[in-house]
Amino acid sequence: MENNERGAIAPLTSYAEAVDWINGLIPFGIRPGLERIEALMEHFGHPHRRLKFVHVAGTNGKGSTCAFLTSVLIHNGYDVGTFTSPFITKFTNRFQYNGEDIPDETLLELSNRLRPVVKQLAATEMGSPTMFEVSTALAILYYADVCFPDVVIWETGLGGRMDVTNIVNPVLSVITNVGHDHMDILGDTLEKIATEKAGIIKPGVPVVTSVSQPEALNIIKQTAASRNSSCYAAGEKFFFQKVQTDDPMQKLHFQGPFREFDLSISLRGEYQLENAAGAFMALEVLRQYMAFQLEDDKIIEGFRSTFWAGRMELVQHTPRILIDGAHNPEGAAALAQSLSHDWQAKKIVLMMGMLSTKSHEDYLKHILPLVDELILTEPDFRKKMDAYALAEIVEGLRSIYAKDHLQITVQPDWQKALTEFKTLIGPDDLGVISGTLYLISDVRAQLLHQADSEKGW
Repeated sequence: MENNERGAIAPLTSYAEAVDWINGLIPFGIRPGLERIEALMEHFGHPHRRLKFVHVAGTNGKGSTCAFLTSVLIHNGYDVGTFTSPFITKFTNRFQYNGEDIPDETLLELSNRLRPVVKQLAATEMGSPTMFEVSTALAILYYADVCFPDVVIWETGLGGRMDVTNIVNPVLSVITNVGHDHMDILGDTLEKIATEKAGIIKPGVPVVTSVSQPEALNIIKQTAASRNSSCYAAGEKFFFQKVQTDDPMQKLHFQGPFREFDLSISLRGEYQLENAAGAFMALEVLRQYMAFQLEDDKIIEGFRSTFWAGRMELVQHTPRILIDGAHNPEGAAALAQSLSHDWQAKKIVLMMGMLSTKSHEDYLKHILPLVDELILTEPDFRKKMDAYALAEIVEGLRSIYAKDHLQITVQPDWQKALTEFKTLIGPDDLGVISGTLYLISDVRAQLLHQADSEKGW
């Protein structure tokens, strides 16, 4: 793996080596800016310019929206690339083609193409490309040189304007919503965060958004207007209503500029209705203006069959255990709403673990009023939040937000915490595991007995 006698880099020889090399770039951190990805793409002849992208940004709901779009397009006969992050089970999850992960050997081959170029760049004043920059470059090479999808569903990593994925010029942009997350990088107000998300809007390229806060929506609309981009905003250009039903599926009635439509989705959580409506509006734009051939019955089936791991996912029935990667205030509000409306339980037992890079008071204000027993733990990740520090925050909020009988357990070892958590859930109770996806991925793998699980950003 090291340099050989002539100074050339010996090739990586296995999938595990390739992933180790890419993850070895993590210490270079998150470095907003496009100069390194542009240099990488220039070396390979700008392969992204040969691809058709739908670019998806937002604080929450990006992954689910990408899943809806991918499923519907595949059902309609399109070959679809899907680039998302983080991954839940395996590193290859982030690079999918028609719902299947990139083959291990292809990831190895593309890593060996990228590695000498990354080394060259590292020696310049630009410095080494980051893990996410290399992953993004690998995705572009996979789609442009290996599998040639009709369209790539392209999720931002962080923000939008300075995010590595913003190197592409899409046929459509989608901004799911704006909330309080990554404020250390994106800004400390909704307006600043909205400005970063709106950075994916390209001249003349339409944008669909479900952003609801007036101050954030105004920025997105102003940005779209300044770039001559049509803006389809929820509550203005399209609307949806939840349809009450005894069916376990959620149903919604969509009203848009082109037609009305009824959809059913199997994803749990009322917030998924908003994601589904935004995805349907995006598909309507593709159908009306980009000549995508989409048949109604296949649209319906595509929405019905959409699955997204780790989001309001019932991973065990006896006792009932629900996992949800809510890790910011807006995600917590959506989880709390779903727990209040969609689940009957004698008591709710919650296990949670967080990263230290975020503020968790607002998250806890939404969740604590519903919880009877709380287990605080730590994800197996370098930026983990100390479980005892999290407990101090809970104690500070307890008298105002928590139930009088709330029981709190602190167990930093997530595996021991999971064992204890399972003993607390009775047959009429609901166990919920929430927080950072670094915890969710480990817990999910253990509960579903997935021996080959990896995890990461």
